[in-house]
Amino acid sequence: MTETPPLLSLRLSVDYRNNPGVLSGVSLEIQPGEILGLVGQSGSGKSTLSLAILRLLHLKGGTARGNLLFKGEDLSAKSESQMRSLRGREISIVLQSPLTSLNPALRIGSQLGEAWRAHATGTREECGAAVSAALASVSLPKDIEFLRRRSSQLSVGQAQRVIIAMAILHRPGLLIADEATSALDTITQSEILDLFARLNRELGMGILYISHDLLSVATLCHRIAILNAGEIVECGPPSQIFGAPRHAYTQKLVAALPRLPDFSTRPSSASIRGVQPVLTRS
Repeated sequence: MTETPPLLSLRLSVDYRNNPGVLSGVSLEIQPGEILGLVGQSGSGKSTLSLAILRLLHLKGGTARGNLLFKGEDLSAKSESQMRSLRGREISIVLQSPLTSLNPALRIGSQLGEAWRAHATGTREECGAAVSAALASVSLPKDIEFLRRRSSQLSVGQAQRVIIAMAILHRPGLLIADEATSALDTITQSEILDLFARLNRELGMGILYISHDLLSVATLCHRIAILNAGEIVECGPPSQIFGAPRHAYTQKLVAALPRLPDFSTRPSSASIRGVQPVLTRS
């Protein structure tokens, strides 16, 4: 029996014109349907890695070296036209600031429709059905009144759900969430984490969840990779990262937490997705 290849497999080094070695031989694999957390402090190279996966480093003056495979295909060998077809359809991204990610001059319905038509052809009814399904998936209303709103008429939480709806319109295999909850209040952050877990279960999409917040990663991810100074220093399940961290940097991160997750009742990655651990005082 042929073994299913990883959804994403990479080993990359990244340089910027005036800042070489931002990433140094970073090696990661994400399995189909897996949520992988990528944790590191500001400036560690987390967002650089997301740009490298999307092959958008040139916009920041960066270059990547190494291997980058998605569903067994070499992304580095694809033309820019092929990558434009793949971005948003096979690999989508949700960024940190939802209100600035939306066009303030366009109504929400128009922006969702444009995102659908970027990778699909069909009638207005088919477009409307796809938009309605995406909004329902993120627990937003799909009535005309909501679709006619502009971003200034949305809460931050609603805006982030709209961005997520855009990202899942075409049911991508991989969703990159780059600090997608850091601009949200605690309650809204918890709701968005629950939403990512549910989308992972229902749609089977892999998620690369990038954050500096270890606790939010612990509630969501099946494995956690620790990025420090451009290198992956440790990668493992949450029980290992929190219960028996091996690298000195990981130990320092965990020791700085005011409370630690209890993984005694947490299901494995092969069972129910997205169950939140109980948090206990250290």
